[in-house]
Amino acid sequence: MERIGIIGGSGLGPRLLSPGQGRAVALATPFGPPAAPPILADWEGIPLAVLARHGDGHVYNPTQVPYRANIFALKLLGCRWILAGGAVGSLNETFAPRDLVLIDQAIDRTAHRPGTFFDDAAVHVDFAQPVCEKLREIIYASRADLAGSVPVHPRGTYVCMEGPAFSTRAESLLHRRWGADVVGMTLLPEAKLAREAQISYASIALVTDYDSWKPHPPGQPRRELMREIVDHLAGATENALALIRAALPRLWAARNEEFPPHQALELAIWSDKSKISDPARQKLAPLWERYFPP
Repeated sequence: MERIGIIGGSGLGPRLLSPGQGRAVALATPFGPPAAPPILADWEGIPLAVLARHGDGHVYNPTQVPYRANIFALKLLGCRWILAGGAVGSLNETFAPRDLVLIDQAIDRTAHRPGTFFDDAAVHVDFAQPVCEKLREIIYASRADLAGSVPVHPRGTYVCMEGPAFSTRAESLLHRRWGADVVGMTLLPEAKLAREAQISYASIALVTDYDSWKPHPPGQPRRELMREIVDHLAGATENALALIRAALPRLWAARNEEFPPHQALELAIWSDKSKISDPARQKLAPLWERYFPP
């Protein structure tokens, strides 16, 4: 059964569903269990699989998130598309707190996360466009269906840093000089793994603040600043939920179309398939089995 996957950070996923809606399913993957059991639900006739990226209670920091297990689990559940959300700091003065940014480019500054499923073969996916352009365009077009005014930026470059500490001011200024628009901690390797799994993936970034490049008002208490960021996150979450709800029917209407990432492995397996061991082949069968000779 085909589904649309929703990966939420900072409470986005659970807010999409009504209390008690859907059922959690425990799954085993070759990379361990996902961060939390995905919730299978029917949303206005559209089958969804909703996954909390950081686990129930936000227990995994960005480095410790089991990204491979998360994406593999959604693949097992039939997800051909993933809409992912996550909080970010803005590096672009025109991207204000509570705005949404549809990411189209990325810079990877992570260093301690497994970045591929294919440890036992040479597999090189095309990642020049790190999100699915077709899916990003569907989401952006969906803003026309929103009742209110939700600020949605059609493109943006995301710097993915390791964390869990936030940027130094020098790092934040450097990221701005690179031309990046937002900074966060979860886009990668999530988007890369989705490409390897041949899943169409798009990222909705929720702006909460201006990162550390922009000085805060002199004398502003730290608790007040944190409350302000939390309030911005709540506002951005409501905006993202509205956009996702508007996008789901448009995406589901296009479910019979092929999206470019659905063929991502067609030319990506460089290893001689006859030299790949049977255990390695079977381990990742849901990802690449159709590319092996019978």
